[in-house]
Amino acid sequence: MKNFFEKVATVLRDPILRRRILFTIGALIIFQFLASIPIPGVDRGRLAAFFANNQFLGLLNIFSGGGLSTLSIVMLGVSPFITASIIMNVLTMTSPKLKALYSENGDAGRKKFSQYARIASVPLAILSGFGFILLLEQQGVVPPLDLFSLITNIMIITGGAVLLMWLGELITEFGIGNGVSLIIFAGIVSRLPSLINQTAFSFNQADIPMYAFFAAITLAAIYAVVYVTEAERPVAVTYAKRVRGNKVYGGVSTYIPLRLTQAGVIPIIFALSILLFPQLILKFLSTIRVDGVVGDIVASVSQFLLDFLANQLTYGIAYFFLVIFFTYFYTAVTFDPDSISKNLQQGGAFIPGVRPGEATSLHLSKILTRILLVGALFLGIIAVLPLILQGITGMASLAIGGTALLIVVSVVLDLIKKIDAQISMREY
Repeated sequence: MKNFFEKVATVLRDPILRRRILFTIGALIIFQFLASIPIPGVDRGRLAAFFANNQFLGLLNIFSGGGLSTLSIVMLGVSPFITASIIMNVLTMTSPKLKALYSENGDAGRKKFSQYARIASVPLAILSGFGFILLLEQQGVVPPLDLFSLITNIMIITGGAVLLMWLGELITEFGIGNGVSLIIFAGIVSRLPSLINQTAFSFNQADIPMYAFFAAITLAAIYAVVYVTEAERPVAVTYAKRVRGNKVYGGVSTYIPLRLTQAGVIPIIFALSILLFPQLILKFLSTIRVDGVVGDIVASVSQFLLDFLANQLTYGIAYFFLVIFFTYFYTAVTFDPDSISKNLQQGGAFIPGVRPGEATSLHLSKILTRILLVGALFLGIIAVLPLILQGITGMASLAIGGTALLIVVSVVLDLIKKIDAQISMREY
């Protein structure tokens, strides 16, 4: 506890850290303000009825930071940017030029790579906005729009998505933590007061054992997420002794920390994006009214696929395996054993018992593959655990709560680490 208060005092005394934290808080306040501004002509009564007990829209609302539930100007949230980032990361596996741009050109290459993702997010935002407007218009949430009003609303929604993406980038550069993750985190946390009010309003003494059970499960899940996220496999590294003049350099031993969840919260976010984006397109296609055989076939096939994805068993299996896949995929993109092996060799370092060069790279890949299996399985189990509990209890909100719990805990841990790193840098 004493160490905690010392760190708080260090943060408050340091003007740069204080400015970064205040900038982050200010940016999140601006985000919440934008999330409360609705697009024109929204029927709030029908909107509330449309969102009631709709798990798909509830999950999508997480990525909009609560903006979708009010049809705000930032209703798409950061989902277009996340989807664009997924597409760009997939392309690095097939395009040697993009992979070289991301991994070999340093910060300049990564900045250019991010710029491509930002550009790609604009057409995705236009497509998503168009699909949402037509879907909500057919549900009576938004009144029928003429062409000018439709284009205007799409421009407003697209502009809101780009503005939120820019705000996230500003938080990453001038604030503390990952801006996109913090925006999702702020949207989840901002919904807590209303969820507490709803729980208090519908409180029933007969449900106290159930509440106690869910509280115990939540605390156990938080502890497990923190424990596994912090777990790491140290790989011993020794620096060879070098004599220069009358001095001897090297000869020290250290280690490379390989974490069980090397990708952090990214696999959860990516898996949800992949699950939600096709459902959005299918929902739009299933409600279109086009005369003729083609229109009927498209609507029927889309509705069949929607019903297939709406099945809890199908959804849970897809979610589980997508989390595992993206854990390996994102780690493969961001963690390069060949580069680490090359840097160790150039610095005169080696792993005891392993030859430098290719053998070191294979050794690191083998260790990373084994420990990632444990981390990926854990994340997958935690992700689908709320769905299992929902199937047992019939409480649909648990699925949303479990996903939000994973994101919140991971983002908080990442934020604490970044603040600790800033404090350590200033102490030294």
